[in-house]
Amino acid sequence: MTGKWLSIVGIGEDGLAGLTPAAKALIDGADVLVGGERHLAMVQVDGRETLTWPRPLTSLIPKIEQHRGRKVCVLATGDPMHFGIGVTLARHLPIDETIIVPSLSAFTLACARLGWSTSEVDCLTLHGRPLDLLRAYTRPKAKLLVLTDDGEAPAQIAATLCDAGYGASRMTVLEHMDGENEGRIDGTARDWSQDRTAEFNTVAVECMADPDTPRRTRLPGLPDHAFSHDGQLTKREVRAVTISALAPVAGELLWDVGAGCGSVAVEWMRADPRNRAVAIERNSKRLGLIADNATALGAPKLDIVDGEAPAALGDLEAPDAVFVGGGLSSDAMLPACWEALPPGGRLVANAVTVEGEKALFDWCDDHDGDLSRIAISRAEPVGSYRLWRPSHPVTQYTGVKP
Repeated sequence: MTGKWLSIVGIGEDGLAGLTPAAKALIDGADVLVGGERHLAMVQVDGRETLTWPRPLTSLIPKIEQHRGRKVCVLATGDPMHFGIGVTLARHLPIDETIIVPSLSAFTLACARLGWSTSEVDCLTLHGRPLDLLRAYTRPKAKLLVLTDDGEAPAQIAATLCDAGYGASRMTVLEHMDGENEGRIDGTARDWSQDRTAEFNTVAVECMADPDTPRRTRLPGLPDHAFSHDGQLTKREVRAVTISALAPVAGELLWDVGAGCGSVAVEWMRADPRNRAVAIERNSKRLGLIADNATALGAPKLDIVDGEAPAALGDLEAPDAVFVGGGLSSDAMLPACWEALPPGGRLVANAVTVEGEKALFDWCDDHDGDLSRIAISRAEPVGSYRLWRPSHPVTQYTGVKP
């Protein structure tokens, strides 16, 4: 353990009694103790320096770094590396200077109480995060475990499930697991009557869709009517092909340039909860549509930029992929997007006009890549018959930056 000055110790509801001797030794031997008031009250401070959690939490990092060379012990809840403070600290401080001693996580304890397989459960946290993240996880037969730090959150989760068409879902709120005050509340989302529970709780949800609830997969290609739009929408079939061409990988960042109603950015984020996206749009009314769609479809953390590309792109974090759905009439659009991409980054652009198509052909001649034409026809009624009504064909460019 030479050189390891920072320790992070997870503590459960059973307090210090549940810690291993090694974990207790780290706490006892620390020069500086860091934690919330509840955890600090459990230990004998004995005149040692203490730091409590500030807001924002990241402001604690430089304060901890000031004590490098001294023994610093951070007191955490449960498993610090499962949506815990350990994740935040590991992003900023070298792991080879850190000792992490986890306790049982709330997810592990909840699965033990419910008899659920941890490998078949979606785990998420609403600590400091928007409640509408839940909407991306709701699907028939899904099992969810949700961490909250608000006694009103279970009632809000129940209301969100009902609004999403999952009022029949079974809910269990688990409080103070492994502690003297452990409790459990069961019910359904539609009949939930508990206005408040313990502040820190774990909500288990067995998702059951109401009979008329539309099926919304996390695979690309949601129905067009799932989005609020003014006609500026990448249609379902083209959208599915576009997301496939963008090839999202978990944790990557997308620029959706000329986002319209934000359908491509929203579906990119729905593909994996770790994905991020920026929707750039100049039309003020469409900015509202983007925000509405992001909230309703479980992507409330979508970053929305009010501005016109390429001028609006200059201060953005470099993307892993870029989709250009509008603005190809600007000669600077494709070069600006291409320049922003790292090696291996993907550029996908769709055009429906002759002028936009020409811009893609010229770009492909200079930068290689692939061109495709996507033509979709849908059967629509005409009197007592049906005929194929074609939509406007879309020319799509796909390129990978070498």
